[in-house]
Amino acid sequence: MPTEILMPALSPTMEEGTLAKWLVKEGDSVASGDLLAEIETDKATMEFEAVDEGTIGKILIPEGSEGVKVNSPIAVLLEDGESADDIGAAGAAPATSAPTAEATPDVAPTAPVVKTDAAQPAPAAPQGVDGKRIFASPLARRIAADKGLDLAQLNGSGPRGRIVKADVESAKPQTAAPAAVAPATAAAPAAAASTGPSADQVARMYEGRDFEEVKLDGMRKTIAARLSEAKQTVPHFYLRRDIQLDALLKFRSQLNKQLEARGVKLSVNDFIIKACALALQAVPDANAVWAGDRVLKMSSSDVAVAVAIEGGLFTPVLQDSDTKSLSTLSTEMKDLAKRARDRKLAPHEYQGGSFAISNLGMFGIDNFDAIVNPPHAGILAVGAGVKKPVVGADGELAVATVMSVTMSVDHRVIDGALGAELLNAIKDNLENPMMMLA
Repeated sequence: MPTEILMPALSPTMEEGTLAKWLVKEGDSVASGDLLAEIETDKATMEFEAVDEGTIGKILIPEGSEGVKVNSPIAVLLEDGESADDIGAAGAAPATSAPTAEATPDVAPTAPVVKTDAAQPAPAAPQGVDGKRIFASPLARRIAADKGLDLAQLNGSGPRGRIVKADVESAKPQTAAPAAVAPATAAAPAAAASTGPSADQVARMYEGRDFEEVKLDGMRKTIAARLSEAKQTVPHFYLRRDIQLDALLKFRSQLNKQLEARGVKLSVNDFIIKACALALQAVPDANAVWAGDRVLKMSSSDVAVAVAIEGGLFTPVLQDSDTKSLSTLSTEMKDLAKRARDRKLAPHEYQGGSFAISNLGMFGIDNFDAIVNPPHAGILAVGAGVKKPVVGADGELAVATVMSVTMSVDHRVIDGALGAELLNAIKDNLENPMMMLA
């Protein structure tokens, strides 16, 4: 019986996406692992792979279609011996949805979900010992038969606990696990109650005035929803310090001369990343995330850095920043920033982290307050370094390059004294940059 391929959930926050491009056409034969389409999520453009073999019988959603809901049918896959005339039967099959990741600000997964088994089970699927239907792809059933496996004894990793190719290939008859209970589809979070005027009400306020209506894309909708939720639910408080950069700028200049032959040029932001990473190790209680009913203390320093792109921003994460050299951090950051602007980051590259950095100094901003991005416990807002008069340790007036920073903190995770300790550690690292290499 023909089976439907469903729109996959390629990130925890994805509710709908754009089917940017089909990489197959009707009549093409596909095998497990073949690329089917390019799908734009709220954050990136990702490739969607087949998990079953068969023939593309019908494409239901044309490329370029926006607002395609997760779990809605996008194509029909035919098995051997089936033709397009059989597709009507697939449409009559009861619709079932693949489980999607719950769109919450809690801890994100560490790896991208890039393969989704979207086909529907045929009615001739085998029955378990309790009389319940066993969901398995046609390819998985064939491999199980060849290996002598009892499908009732396998755990399915596909949608609704469906058994897919990878499950049977890795299983052994004598060690097969008990059948898994099909996971329930994650409930969609309740929409936040509207606290302002509706779109129509706002439009009526400007009747007779010229304006252009700009449609929100998926990224802008997600940014609006997440930051509104963060500002409303995270108890922010703010800590501010001035940091003198003259020693760092001199040290950076010396290092860049030595690294020039290797094609590496360190930025001030690279030093800030390293300073924050080491400070999180020096103040381990602050290296934590909020997880709903508990706090997760992290071992490594995974630092997120805000990258502005057209229409929004990404926060790619530099994992293990405390153990990496400045040149490695610089190279990784440049690569992540480039792929962020091209919307080519995988979800695991912009999810996670315990602390973030947002630097607007290059735009001439002296100081600002950033919004904590849950589940992070804090974010450092970095302003421009400017020449200012300062009073030296000997009481003499001098001129120094001073950078103003503001650390926004989630009070549920970090209290005032702990936050002050963390910010002081960041300041000490930046004002004594050679210590970061010790």
